[in-house]
Amino acid sequence: MFTWCAILFFLGIAAFMDTIFNYGNIFRQINSVLFMLISLALLIRTTSKIKLKTKEKFEQKVHNLESQVESLKADEEKRLTEY
Repeated sequence: MFTWCAILFFLGIAAFMDTIFNYGNIFRQINSVLFMLISLALLIRTTSKIKLKTKEKFEQKVHNLESQVESLKADEEKRLTEY
């Protein structure tokens, strides 16, 4: 994620220099396409990380519930053997 942000930052600097020194239309077109593609990549990466985080939360909850069920079963078996 840091790499993508650094690339966007340097493209921003290049775009700023382009507006000051007027390098030409070709650089502006390439720069705008690069901004668009990197922004799209950042969007996809962010949404995939959000989905992964949500999935990991659910997996942790399932694991906690499974361990609670196992402990309750062990307690129930212990009570049944006492009687």
